[in-house]
Amino acid sequence: MRLNQVTLPSINVEESVLFYKKLGLHLIVDASPRYVRFELPDGDSTLSIHQVEELPKGDGTTIYFEDDNLDELVKQLQQKGIEFTQLPKDQTWLWREAHLLDPDGNKLILFKAGENRKNPPWRIN
Repeated sequence: MRLNQVTLPSINVEESVLFYKKLGLHLIVDASPRYVRFELPDGDSTLSIHQVEELPKGDGTTIYFEDDNLDELVKQLQQKGIEFTQLPKDQTWLWREAHLLDPDGNKLILFKAGENRKNPPWRIN
């Protein structure tokens, strides 16, 4: 089994398209204003955005995007006008993370974990 597709809700799909293009995703399906789908620059995963009348309440979902050159990626995104709620920071769980929100308030975490993502020192067998 593989996770290959995540879909996020959006009030304004066109605004989300601009945001996710700035992040470096490639638009592959455009049924605006109702639905769009992106492929990620690395791997085989896709991310779609679908229009909703109202965003879900509560904490919602957090999407993680891993990049081996996290600090450089964050600098490039800041130059494109992307704002972060947390700049790259080393976490106690051995990941380096930067936090941001998409135009609809969906939480995104750009991170670098390397081997610690699936094999932290405290991994159970």
